[in-house]
Amino acid sequence: MEPNRSRARSAMALAGLLGLAGVTHFTRPNYYDAIVPRSLPGTPRQWTYVSGVAELALATAVAAPRTRKLGAVAATAFFAAVFPANVKMALDYRSKSPKARALAYGRLPLQIPLIAWAWNVAKRSP
Repeated sequence: MEPNRSRARSAMALAGLLGLAGVTHFTRPNYYDAIVPRSLPGTPRQWTYVSGVAELALATAVAAPRTRKLGAVAATAFFAAVFPANVKMALDYRSKSPKARALAYGRLPLQIPLIAWAWNVAKRSP
């Protein structure tokens, strides 16, 4: 496969993931409300919607070649910024079923490849 095509596919896959995640903030907001750290000002629902809009904006930026690099850099920062929500989820899920705990704990190390993926898209974008 051509390097340019491979880069474009990686960027579009990242954009797709961000877009899907963004949409779920509006279709399943209760799930996200529950993991918003309570130390943040405002309501959890406000943060759920703000982060959903942010993911949709990032998806759009990453999908467009002209804004891909900036969008991918912003996605890198976004993936790092939402890590506290994943920590809160893992702590809250300590007494849940083994499957639920595995999903919650699995989100923690997943941030590393997401950050690396977004950074790689940024580095490989003109």
